[in-house]
Formats: sequence, structure tokens, C-alpha cells
Amino acid sequence: MILFPAIDLIGGKVVRLRRGERSQVDVYSDDPAAVAAGFAARGAEWIHVVDLSATFEEDDGARAANAAAIRAICQTPGIKVDAGGGVRSMGAVERLAGLGVRRIAIGTALVRAPDFAAQAAREWPDVVVADVAAKGGEVRVNGWREGEGLQALELVAHLAGLGFRHLVFTDVSRDGMQSGIDVEAYRRVAAAAGFPVVASGGIASLEDIRALAAAGPDVIEGAITGRALYEGSFSLEDALLAARGTERVRPRAKEDTCSPSE
Repeated sequence: MILFPAIDLIGGKVVRLRRGERSQVDVYSDDPAAVAAGFAARGAEWIHVVDLSATFEEDDGARAANAAAIRAICQTPGIKVDAGGGVRSMGAVERLAGLGVRRIAIGTALVRAPDFAAQAAREWPDVVVADVAAKGGEVRVNGWREGEGLQALELVAHLAGLGFRHLVFTDVSRDGMQSGIDVEAYRRVAAAAGFPVVASGGIASLEDIRALAAAGPDVIEGAITGRALYEGSFSLEDALLAARGTERVRPRAKEDTCSPSE
């Protein structure tokens, strides 16, 4: 299972939101490239980047700062970048590809610009990612601020029919809250898609990562984690071991191996 440490960007700064709300933002760093280099040094191979300034349609200065940050992150040796946020045209796809992004996530446009989404799936099938967010099973768009009256599983099945081969599914009610994950929800999404998905939202502990990995490669392709890493709930090294299923069981202490009579 791929583990994607997350870098969310606003105006060139590394941030995290709670439940996707712009008003609830915590700033973690002014140097996104350094954060990416730190992830790489600890063993990460992929990084998930979200351009929140594009998502929230902020000013040109904020977007330019994020573009520069994404380019710098993509230049980090040994790192592949999955990025999205405000991708609503082929021009946006081409710009991100030009910055060095390897996977490009399309969210709101999946339902607001279906012709573009279909074209992107045809022309960039190995690059574009369907980024579906839901709350209570209903699709959320426009920075998760608006509902569409559309069930997530219906949309996922439709997108698979268009030719999307990668999908991120975010549980909005859990995102940024470290409230734990719902493995069964991802099983339902993967069944609707017909291929494994990337889980996003709510990872709080190594147990969550182990549970996702244990669901198997037919259900989970990867998992995105952000706040739990930044706030020290677990180390990236331990999270990568859990994701890869290569954790070692610690030997029992000598006194634990003795019988009561000894």
C-alpha cells in the first residue's frame, strides 16, 4: 500500500484544514520544499499535494506561490507527486504536468464539467485521478462546501465507466479530525469502482494504517495522511512500515519469558 504524506498549500505555506473549512486552518511551515525533502529523507516515495488557493479561487499571488511550491516539491529527489485542487480544465492539467506532477486529481469538475472530465480520462488515463469527496454518502464539491444531491457510489461507478483508473475517496466528516477510518466504506467504493482506491480522511493512528493495508490490494491502493503526521501521532517511518506490512514484532523482554516458578 502506498502511503502519501500530505502537503496542503495556501499562499505557498503548508497548512491543514479541519473538515475542509477555510476558516479552520493551521499553518505548519513556510517552506514546502523542505517539508517534502524531510518526507523523502524518511522514506516516502509519493507526496499528495493540494493547491487550496486554486480550490478556493484565491488571488493570483497566492496561486503563483503555490505553483512555485509545487514545482519545488516535484524537484525533490526520489519523490513522485500526486496533486490537485481547482483542476477544472485541460489547461490546468497541462500546467500541473509541466510542473512535474505525476498524478493529477480532478474533483469538482467531475460533476460540474463532465465533458472535461471525460476528455481528461481519455487523453491522460494514466495521469488523472478522480478525487471524490462525500459526507454522509453525498458528493461534496467546490472545496467540499456544496452538496450535489448525488450519491458517491453512483458517481464512482460512472467515473470508472469513463475510464478513470485511479480514485481518491475522502470522508469529509473525518478529514483533519484524526477520528479514525471506516474500512467498510472504502470496500464499498472499491467495489463500485472495480479497482482499488486511495483512502483519505481521519487517519489517527498506526492501527488505522494497518487496517487499511489489511483490507488488501484489491480494496486499497494507498492512504493519505496529514495532520496525524504533523502533530506527532506517529512517525512517518513507522507509518511506512505499517503501510508496507513490514513492521517487526518486538521480542519479549527476558523477564516476560520466565515461568512463575522461576
